[in-house]
Amino acid sequence: MIKHALSVTRAQDFAQWYQTVITEADMAEESGVRGCMVIRPWGYGIWERIQRLLDDRIKATGHENCYFPLFIPLSNFEKEAEHVEGFAKEMAVVTHHRLIPDGKGKLIPDPAAKLEEPLVIRPTSETVIGTAFSRWVQSWRDLPVLINQWANVVRWEMRTRMFLRTTEFLWQEGHTAHASEAEAREETLKMLEVYRSFAEECVALPVIAGEKPENERFPGAVETWSIEAMMQDGKALQAGTSHFLGTNFAHAQDIKFQNANGELEFANTTSWGMSTRMIGGLIMVHGDDDGLRVPPRLAPWQVVIVPMLRDTDEDGAILDYCRALQRELAKLSACGEPVRALLDMKAAKSTTKRWGWIKKGAPIVIEVGGRDVAGGNVSVIRRDRLYREDGKLDSAVVAKTDFVGRAAGMLEQIQSVMLAGAKARLDAGISRDVADMAGLEAFFADDVKNPGWVEAGWSKPTGVALDKVVEKLKSLKLTLRNVPQGAPPATGTCLFTGEPAVERVLIARAY
Repeated sequence: MIKHALSVTRAQDFAQWYQTVITEADMAEESGVRGCMVIRPWGYGIWERIQRLLDDRIKATGHENCYFPLFIPLSNFEKEAEHVEGFAKEMAVVTHHRLIPDGKGKLIPDPAAKLEEPLVIRPTSETVIGTAFSRWVQSWRDLPVLINQWANVVRWEMRTRMFLRTTEFLWQEGHTAHASEAEAREETLKMLEVYRSFAEECVALPVIAGEKPENERFPGAVETWSIEAMMQDGKALQAGTSHFLGTNFAHAQDIKFQNANGELEFANTTSWGMSTRMIGGLIMVHGDDDGLRVPPRLAPWQVVIVPMLRDTDEDGAILDYCRALQRELAKLSACGEPVRALLDMKAAKSTTKRWGWIKKGAPIVIEVGGRDVAGGNVSVIRRDRLYREDGKLDSAVVAKTDFVGRAAGMLEQIQSVMLAGAKARLDAGISRDVADMAGLEAFFADDVKNPGWVEAGWSKPTGVALDKVVEKLKSLKLTLRNVPQGAPPATGTCLFTGEPAVERVLIARAY
């Protein structure tokens, strides 16, 4: 029997396991404000890697970064009724700008400092950015406008879970304006592909890209597209979205331009975003019963060197050996970047440090003791395959020169292995042979264990017919995820309505 590093396993309690991984990997902790978290250096380091890699891809498509205020006048939202309705229950509102003592040892808002207009703490920025677009865009020559911002947003969540659903979270939000509908639609799908390729190539997170059904659209959007990932417990996670907004926001925000013929037109706009929720997906797709596993492309430190010091005369030689190894690794390139190697000099036992980095998910952990120095060796632990067949920790002693020669290839292999494993789980977790509601109910009969997803025929109902489908799914704790791009042509009838299917849709329990 393997004695794992975590006190709870995925099989025992997946939800508790998730929280334990976050704690044991030093990723984040409660802040004292419900729904808000302190992101610790390892967790934030992963977010910084996400930022850097995704930002490069966003800029490569012609977008520029900017920043808009955290506070948005309430009147901005009042211009877009459907958008406001979608977020109204989640908005945090500032009404005063000063506090005063109440005479009883506490502070209260000063009635004389009430704002003339309430300010909403940004839940998303379509309205404030749309107002700016209305100033920036006058002529067809001003288009397209392609911007992105990295920011924090606030949505007042009732049920919170670190990284997955928090009151305050970090994200990027892209906003664009275009002269034609065709160009805006092309932008929407282009950014969806940026998200899909980023998730798979950098996070080693296989996803299915597709259009959201009508009831799952972003408030005010004409179309919403998403990437959906399967967690190890079979649930779905929406990992990124891209929205074609048509001229809805342009009408509300008065984003007009004079076309080449001198006629006034409303611009077509888009928005798209990915958040720290991606880190939650990373945990639930790649984590195991020993903690987190981080793909090399996202790992703040790809190789961690742990010197095994014993307060003896040989400690100096061990440290010199480790520093030389760190310098050699830094000269290498893996996954398109210089290798990131850390020499862990913390004042702790080497075994404590080793298991600390295993729980954090560093791709490769190197241990160096006196015998290793004498023999010109290192002890190598790969986080993607932690144990030998006999259940013991797989710590392979290899020549230092051999390890340095293979380190870059090893990191690239770990990245590929992690993606392949998650892809195999996704493919195996989608059932395509459920033909009716009875079969759907049977498939999801166990409320505790989630068997995966169902892909079924879909007649694309709207109005009352769609409402009935949504209510039925709600009673089963299920949701429609998306209509996969590139799915085989639909045949047969819709699982819900019995009418001829026009496309296929994914159904799952979800976070």
